[in-house]
Amino acid sequence: MNKTALLAAAVSAAAAMPAAAQEVTLGLGYSDYHRETAEDGAQFAVDYLHSPFHEKGRLSARFGATLEVQETGDVFAGAGISAVIDLNNDWFIENSVMPGAYHESSAGNDLGSAFEIRTLLAVGKRFANGRAVSLAFSHKSNASTADENPGVNTLTLRWHIPLGS
Repeated sequence: MNKTALLAAAVSAAAAMPAAAQEVTLGLGYSDYHRETAEDGAQFAVDYLHSPFHEKGRLSARFGATLEVQETGDVFAGAGISAVIDLNNDWFIENSVMPGAYHESSAGNDLGSAFEIRTLLAVGKRFANGRAVSLAFSHKSNASTADENPGVNTLTLRWHIPLGS
């Protein structure tokens, strides 16, 4: 088989793969800023999680992106890596690290710099239709890359929606 035919077969096979491994998560939570002068509040988050680029046993890793908006007007947008460990009975653990840009709406919600890193740990349950629900704890801070590093913690209930199914 020549290289062109092999390449065409590989592209066709990739295009035929189900896109269900991709998903969008919608989250609603509450953020607690470390500064006493900060305005804590509700948060809405949308994450996009791409198809896994690595799968071995119960572990999968994929690229992802997030957009988080606080009721106070603070906004975070980031991209990074997400890992999922599948447990028994359709339960899973998700972990992600997503560096990105943060814009505060007030001086009290300043996290020290525009560069922030969101880390997330979630426990969830997948349903027969591929959708899932998870409870996530996340933390945003600049990892001491700036003079100040107050950080913010968020507890979020998330709804996972598979794409392409």
